[in-house]
Formats: sequence, structure tokens, C-alpha cells
Amino acid sequence: MVESSMDNGAERLAPDTLRARVRNLRRPLGVAALAALAAVPAGVQPWQAVVGYGVFAAALLIRLPGSAAARARDKDNNTAAGPEDFKLLDALDLPTIVFDEQTLVMRQNAAAVSLAGAFPANATLSARIRSPAVLELVARVIDRGEPETVEDADRVPSERWHEVRVAPVSARSAAGQRLFVLTYRDLTQSRRLDRMRSDFVANASHELRTPLASVIGFIETMQGPARNDEAARTRFFGIMLDQAQRMSRLIDDLLSLSRLEMRAHLALTAKVDLGATVAHVIDTLRPMASELGVEIDFSTPDQPVILIGDADELIQVFSNLIENACKYGQSGKRVEISVTDTDANGPEVMVRDFGPGIPKEHVPRLTERFYRVDDETSRTKHGTGLGLAIVKHILNRHRARLVIRSQSGEGAVFIVKFSRPEHADTA
Repeated sequence: MVESSMDNGAERLAPDTLRARVRNLRRPLGVAALAALAAVPAGVQPWQAVVGYGVFAAALLIRLPGSAAARARDKDNNTAAGPEDFKLLDALDLPTIVFDEQTLVMRQNAAAVSLAGAFPANATLSARIRSPAVLELVARVIDRGEPETVEDADRVPSERWHEVRVAPVSARSAAGQRLFVLTYRDLTQSRRLDRMRSDFVANASHELRTPLASVIGFIETMQGPARNDEAARTRFFGIMLDQAQRMSRLIDDLLSLSRLEMRAHLALTAKVDLGATVAHVIDTLRPMASELGVEIDFSTPDQPVILIGDADELIQVFSNLIENACKYGQSGKRVEISVTDTDANGPEVMVRDFGPGIPKEHVPRLTERFYRVDDETSRTKHGTGLGLAIVKHILNRHRARLVIRSQSGEGAVFIVKFSRPEHADTA
């Protein structure tokens, strides 16, 4: 048994390594040689002294290095991932979760907490991660021991896309379990850009076709039959300007809608005074309302109504709603606007006109892109068919909802209902 071990050790030692080992062990080898020589006069047989010295030398040169290597391998294999190893995770902005082969979560960094929430103590991955595609990926990597990647989409509370990667690591847990790392790479922005490009091309090509054809037709007419007709040219230039402005408004709304979609997944952190925001919009639109012969009545609580949101986006919401009420409810000559904070579920803003109203069958579809109750009326009022779609996207981001109540001949009421802010105060 000893001879076999020595032979295997000798095969592992290269000649250069053996010579270096002899040089490093000259002193113990020399002392052993002197001891063997001194043992002969003491009665030990010479062959016994030679064999004893040989065994001692072999143990130094072969068995000890082999044992040291084995101890080193055992140390590597039994290395446990401690707190110091996990500290590196906190420096990463990539959401990262470390788990063992039982899917028990060992550690997650701050980015992972923001994405998936904090895992309870002794929790498995399924406590926070519910995606079947991700959980199946984890099971495959644990079974095969090879890294794999999958693309995962989350539709709630807003659409987000991630590239999820799971890979084994060489370290083990304190209990000796194999460890694995799960990481998320955010693809949301690139996917939204792709969708924005495709939607813009589809919508713009459809909605721009009519005004563009009108402009081209008038240009061709002025180059031909109306070349010398000054009155016709003056009238055509006015129509062409109107159509060009319509295309400009349409492009602005399309770009605004695309920007909103790209920011839909970003958290809101700023405090907004709802009453002051609505008052600012009303002050801006009063000249337009006066030109239309519409009077605006406004009421708001004495105390500030504070929301967590984006002031510029909320200004866009109430600008669209109030401008629509003035234009489409012009015949009623009056628009009522109120901010209230008496509902236990959160504050509300109501915009009410006294115009012709909206037929009930059209109300559910008003927030669809390019949906119009009356195409001719919408174009006369310079509408693009995107205003309420923009309102819907902004309110979704603010966790708010739009309630529309209307009947033909009774005007229309648009109510924006906000959720109760969790951390806002009235200071």
C-alpha cells in the first residue's frame, strides 16, 4: 500500500521539482544520513540502515508534498462562502441573488431588493419570484450544472423585460451546499424603443396620410389650374397651413406618448400640490376659454393636497381634460373644476362641462389611440385623437384612474381618482 502511494507520488513529481525538493531538504536528509551511519556501530545491520534511510527520504520527498496537495485540494473543495465574499454583491448595480441547490436564498444585493423585494429569512426563490420561466431555468441549472439564460417579461404593474442568467459558482455554503447566482439585466428601455419605433411608423403613416395628401393635392393644383388664380392660391395656402399644423400637433402627441411609455416603469418620488397644479393649468387656459365664451368655475380645499408624482405630467393631464371640456362643451358656456380630498381612498379632480355630451356606447373607447366620436368635429377642434390616450398613460404611472360619465345632451364629467399617498404630508 505504501509502495503504491509512493509510486503515484513519484509520477506526479517532475525532475525539476524533485531536484528543488532535495535542495530544500538538504539539512534533514544529511542528518538522517549521519543517523543511519551512526546506527551501524550500534548494532544495526547496514542493509537495515540503508532501507530505513530510504523510507525516510521517500517520505520527505514524495508523501509529504502529496499530502500537502491533498490538504490544499480539500481546503479548496470545502471553502465556504462567508460574509466577506457576499460584500462584493452590494457594489453591483445588477440585481443579483445567491442561492443554494435547495433554492434557499443566501444573499441578495440592494438592486435585487428594489426589483423583487426583500426575501424573508430562510426563504426560497419562489417566495418572491413567481415567473415559471425563471423557476424552470433555476431547476435546469441546478440539475445540469451549466449556466443558462432566458428572457422574462413582467406585465404587472407595468411591462418590463429582463435577461435572466443563472450560473453555478465554485464556492459552497457554510452547510456544504452548492451555490448558484441569479442575475437580472434590464431590457425594458431597448424593448420600449423597439415598440416606439414600430408604433410610431404604423400610427404616423396612417394619421399623416390624409393631411399630407391634402397638402400635395393643393400644391399640384397651384402648379396647374390655379397657377394664376390669386384668390384660389390665398385660400389654398390657408388650408395647407392648417393641415401642416395638424401634422405638427400629431407628431408632437406621438412623441409625447412614446416618451411616456418609456418612463412608465420609473418610480415617482417628488411631492406635488394637486390644487396648485390644477390652478396653474386653469390660469394658462383662461384666455383660450374666454375666446370660446366659456366660464371656468374652480374650487379647491384650503389645505394643500399632496401627491407623490410628476408635476409636468399632471399638468399635461389636466391641460388635456380642461381644454377638451372648453372646446367640446363650448355650447354649455361653463366648465366646473373641483379638487377634493374627502374620499378615504384618495383625492379626486373633477372636470365637468355642460355641452352636448357623449353617447354611452362611445365612452368605454375614449382612451384608445386615435379613437374619435366624430372625426369631423375632432378635426375642427384641432384634435389628434391621442389626448386621452396620453392622459391614460400618465394616470397609470401615477396609480390613478380616469372615470368618465356622460350621456347625450347632458354634458360630460371626467373624474381623476388618485390613490392615497403613503408617505406624503401636508407640510
